[in-house]
Amino acid sequence: MSSRKPDIAILGGGLSGGLMALALAARRPELNVVVIERGERLGGAHVWSFFASDVADEDRALVDPFVVKAWDGYDILFPGRARRLTTPYRSTTSTALDRAVRAALPDGAIHCGVEVTAASATSVTLDDGRTIKAGAVIDARGPRALPHMIGGWQKFAGRLLRLSAPHGLVRPVVMDATVPQIDGYRFVYCLPFSDTEVFVEDTYYSDGPGLDVPRLHARIAEYAARRGWQVESHAMDETGVLPVVAGGDFEAFWRAASQGPALAGARAGLFHPLTSYSLPDAVRFASVLSTLDSVSADALGTFTRDWAARHWRKGRFYRMLSRMLFGAAEPDQRWRVLARHYGLSEPLIERFYAGRSTRADMMRVLAGKPPVPIGSAVASLAGHGRPIGSLAGEIGS
Repeated sequence: MSSRKPDIAILGGGLSGGLMALALAARRPELNVVVIERGERLGGAHVWSFFASDVADEDRALVDPFVVKAWDGYDILFPGRARRLTTPYRSTTSTALDRAVRAALPDGAIHCGVEVTAASATSVTLDDGRTIKAGAVIDARGPRALPHMIGGWQKFAGRLLRLSAPHGLVRPVVMDATVPQIDGYRFVYCLPFSDTEVFVEDTYYSDGPGLDVPRLHARIAEYAARRGWQVESHAMDETGVLPVVAGGDFEAFWRAASQGPALAGARAGLFHPLTSYSLPDAVRFASVLSTLDSVSADALGTFTRDWAARHWRKGRFYRMLSRMLFGAAEPDQRWRVLARHYGLSEPLIERFYAGRSTRADMMRVLAGKPPVPIGSAVASLAGHGRPIGSLAGEIGS
């Protein structure tokens, strides 16, 4: 690390922290940036996927360095509905993120394998005894809980399977909901990385955050067998427990979370309330951060708070849909909500995932007979549907 005091210290080298580092390195090379990560490498063990339409043309250069696979479209499967969509789809990995950030930052700028024991707006204390003073600190380590919010959970286990023969997939299967509906809305997600390698993820929209990883691995094996795939070995494993937000008190959340450094990423609530996807928001945030005239602690504190508040206001429609999903639909019938959504136009679906739904989109989503009992839908929107739990529990990576 340079002997010069860092202008910005980024806590957390995951997706949000990595994108901020890449944006600042590319667009503000005069700034001295350090990244502090508790893991042995940046990004942990993850696959992040997104629709090409999620990222603005001017921001593609931030993501392209760690895209490892691109497809021209994707498939979805529901009982009674199969559809092939033409929106380009992309996947990245934590290994590629680690490589890209290390290539962008100078030697000594990345500190891995250290825990943060204390942090303020301008300093960081590490468990090895060091204290790093910085012009500003921004915390992107992800939330441990969301005690002032309600909703459900999107939880998953994924595994990269190596097969003895080609799997036959030519594009991703983003949702296969023809599987037995267990523990809420369940679907399987498949990414064909090569003819004989496929990443398979078993995903649930559940009322609780509990994750039985061995059981999900067994279900992945069952799914592969059902497909006729002969598994020779498996490589990377991924797990996650993410919040699906149906409502809450933003001001109380921010007061509880924002004591100390500026906040970014999921720690600032910057993710899609219904899909839990964070990449589109992380890219937009990193891009704008790199254009700020001032990156002082005060300036970053104000910027991040205003950005998060604006994001919360814009998410009202998606929180309403989360409320309907968890409050109006019986757990084993939640798939009907998503099946109906995938019957709409491709541009509407693209804007939905990017968090950019128009007013016309919202009216179209809500038009017609709801995919849940009408009485339950009305009750959920009025706050009288099935009980929706607190998100105060532990949140996984």
